Amino acid sequence: MFVEERHEKILQLLYENGKVKVKELSECFQVTEDCIRKDLASMEGRQLLKRTYGGAVLRESMHPGHSTFVAKRKDVNTKEKRKIASKAIGLIEDGDVIFLDISTTNLELAKEIIQSGKKVTVVSCMLDIANLFDAETNVRFILLGGEFHKSLNSYLGSLTMDMMDAFRFDQCFMGVVGADLEENTLTTYDPEDGMMKKNAIQRSRKVYLVMETKKFDFHANYVYGNFEQVKGIICEGMPKEKYISLLQDYQVEII
Repeated sequence: MFVEERHEKILQLLYENGKVKVKELSECFQVTEDCIRKDLASMEGRQLLKRTYGGAVLRESMHPGHSTFVAKRKDVNTKEKRKIASKAIGLIEDGDVIFLDISTTNLELAKEIIQSGKKVTVVSCMLDIANLFDAETNVRFILLGGEFHKSLNSYLGSLTMDMMDAFRFDQCFMGVVGADLEENTLTTYDPEDGMMKKNAIQRSRKVYLVMETKKFDFHANYVYGNFEQVKGIICEGMPKEKYISLLQDYQVEII
């Protein structure tokens, strides 16, 4: 196989799986791991991928399932996001204090909370969520301030974390960029977003991931948590069988 053919196949695998690993590519193409590392370095130089520890992921600008810009994600896969939100609302009870992180799926959940009439406290650092609660509702809404992050239309950083330290949440609902069950990692692109998520998880009695099943095949660069911290995963449908088995091993409920 010519080098160009191998690069084309690697790119195909990236589009199908969201990530590739050096060891697996070495076995697939029957070449040394050092040869694969050179392939990935060459492809990164051509801006076809981004190398990570032990492998590579698609560059964010080419990623088929995620953008760091909230405005670009609002109207993508809304049917699936609404389905997830309709399941998540059943977990919320009157009197709960809830954290909604930066997630367009959580925008749909916020709408469900308003329509349900439940008397809860919602805390978030996402301005899009705050804007939904500008009308009179049964919800007590608290917006965490800090340094404004334009692409995420949210507040992040040390000031946001300081404000969050005062809270203990009954439940937090977390958006996900990548969920790697084999490596037991939850990942996002932005380190400050990751630190916020990590902080919220530590202050929550129950942690739920609101995510489409395809996110099991994605991988980002900043690790903020693991599946042992998660109570349940709320999806638009059942994950692949191999993922169901791994989730059972971690004692994570599939909703």
